[in-house]
Amino acid sequence: MTTSSKLAPPEGALLGGDDLAEQLAVFLREHNDELIEFRRDVHAHPETAFREYRTTEKIVQRLAAAGLRPRLLSRGTGLWVDIGDGDGPTVALRADIDALPMQDEKNVPYRSTNPGACHACGHDVHTTVVLGAGLFLAAQAEAGALPGRVRLIFQPAEETASGALEVMREGGLHGVDRIFALHCDPRIEVGRVGLRVGPITGSCDSIQIKVSGPGGHTARPHLTVDLVYALSKIVTELPAALSRRVDPRSSLSLVWGQVAAGSAFNTIPDEGLAQGTVRSLDEEAWHRAPDLVKALLDSVASAYGVDAELDYRRGTPPTVNEATSVGMMRDAVTQVLGESAAVPTPQSLGGEDFSWYVESVPGALARLGTRSPDMPEELDLHRPEFDVDERAIGVGVQVLAATALNALWADRGKPDQPAV
Repeated sequence: MTTSSKLAPPEGALLGGDDLAEQLAVFLREHNDELIEFRRDVHAHPETAFREYRTTEKIVQRLAAAGLRPRLLSRGTGLWVDIGDGDGPTVALRADIDALPMQDEKNVPYRSTNPGACHACGHDVHTTVVLGAGLFLAAQAEAGALPGRVRLIFQPAEETASGALEVMREGGLHGVDRIFALHCDPRIEVGRVGLRVGPITGSCDSIQIKVSGPGGHTARPHLTVDLVYALSKIVTELPAALSRRVDPRSSLSLVWGQVAAGSAFNTIPDEGLAQGTVRSLDEEAWHRAPDLVKALLDSVASAYGVDAELDYRRGTPPTVNEATSVGMMRDAVTQVLGESAAVPTPQSLGGEDFSWYVESVPGALARLGTRSPDMPEELDLHRPEFDVDERAIGVGVQVLAATALNALWADRGKPDQPAV
């Protein structure tokens, strides 16, 4: 094992507080309009999971114009690019680039032009923030002031919980020592960043249950199987029973999004369907959930004589923030925005496939405030009228750029790890 010489940032340079804040302020004065326009263009042309061809091309073009050499994923959507040389640690900044399959109902000039697709989760902002931070860091690297390497990951298909795993399969996390990301939060005011050590999101799986029986006349349910009644029992009893089989602190939650059966008022159908999500705050409960759901479903279905088929689809585990990485983000937030900008944030049941990255390397996900004072406090993600205060873009650029620099300098002074 070798030991690196301990280095400190140049005097008055990257970790010099006011100097870094001023450098970022100058950068944003020069690039803020461009970044807002970039975000609006992406917002107006949303693309759903693994269809993000135009978005990918737009990112590639801007990175190439900055003298960088992006590497596309094999599907042709999503990419990563390295900034700086290999001398020192590698820190990754991740953005998700896909949109949701829903209509955009805002009355704004940058409203979606793609029917059935909408950036209602802020991925257009995440993409723009990582791009902006990357452009700033590329200038630092060109000036010889980047103590390592920064990898920008523009990931496809976060909404289907499959993009992160694809990035990892293709080597996007290889050589990365630490990873960071921001996620828009419309409940936090713009200019503030929500931080939390430990779990910050929940797990998210999807289930589909198909029930079947012989069908028959509604006048004689005793001669057949009352499938609709049985399905209703499954829909109501399964969530209640599930919540009694695990520690209440895990918040294991089964919520239905679709229930369907039958086509005539006087006919008992022979098939029915229920689809929903299973979410949890606790990783142990996440591991136990499939077997619990299957056992409870079999119990309820047998009581009413229907056949029940379960399709349990694994999604993502909880995202667990590593304490040192959160500390680096907190230092960055206070450094460029002030002490009051770093605020605590609760764990949510929302799923986020950033969880796969932080199962492999240390890292942290923080919440980027996007709510302006005139926005309703109840505005949430995944709604067709979702929008952000675009001042959040500049805030995010400052936070991620400063976080990357903090992490590079902090990890630069650590002893090299033995080769595996």
